[in-house]
Amino acid sequence: MTAGTLYVVATPIGNLGDFSPRAIDTLRRVDAICCEDTRHSRPLLAQHGIERPLLALHEHNEAQLAATLVERLLGGQSLALISDAGTPLVSDPGFRLVRATRDAGVRVSPLPGACAAIAALSVAGIASDRFVFEGFLPAKPAARRARLLELASESRTLVLYESAHRIVEMLADARAVLGDERHAAIARELTKVFETVLDGSLASLYARVEADPDQRRGEFVVIVAGVGDAAEAKLAQGRRLYTQLSEHLPPSQAAKLAAELSGAPRKALYGAEDRGQRTEDRG
Repeated sequence: MTAGTLYVVATPIGNLGDFSPRAIDTLRRVDAICCEDTRHSRPLLAQHGIERPLLALHEHNEAQLAATLVERLLGGQSLALISDAGTPLVSDPGFRLVRATRDAGVRVSPLPGACAAIAALSVAGIASDRFVFEGFLPAKPAARRARLLELASESRTLVLYESAHRIVEMLADARAVLGDERHAAIARELTKVFETVLDGSLASLYARVEADPDQRRGEFVVIVAGVGDAAEAKLAQGRRLYTQLSEHLPPSQAAKLAAELSGAPRKALYGAEDRGQRTEDRG
């Protein structure tokens, strides 16, 4: 028996007009559709006349279900994989199933479409020839700041996801670690009624979001420019060193030593850490 195909199908991130005819036709023809939350996906599918069995596949059961689904594919069935919104596997479950399917020699076919990360990058006005997708930063302040420190000297554009209830704290930490003047853009509710794209320095974006409750609603993609020149690179390295040294030395000594090692201005390092500490204390 000829094996089936696993179709990885992108769905809209907001505007239903972004659901491609090919994706709709494929979902109507497969034997079953794997989705994160059947309650979320069923209304979307029903609106387009897609009446196929739905299988819940999420981070908690993917490892256990992958072998069973591969058996169905080997038996000749075709399956589709969708996420709650956008392109599957981009900060969503599905990697284990795709890996197991490919390891079994079964065809995996992509049906491209909406992706919040790429959509935001296309309108941010920030260099997009080289970028790194980081998804969601850690939820806890200390871990989030540590991860930002690891990214501080990255020369490629950073693409991040963030939730409404953490966007202000995340921007505050980004200011503290990456610097007030680092250029960035915030894409909110892309393709939806209240779509907004803001750009400017991290300091100005923080001020706008913190002051306007409407800018703290919805789903966010944050695009941050990479380190663009030698001075920025020195400052990023200095901030990283200062954070590490300040765990063992008084702030003034840590700033002095970090400045000597990195070539960054001492006052810039000390001021950045002060802002970040005040933000963490409030949290």
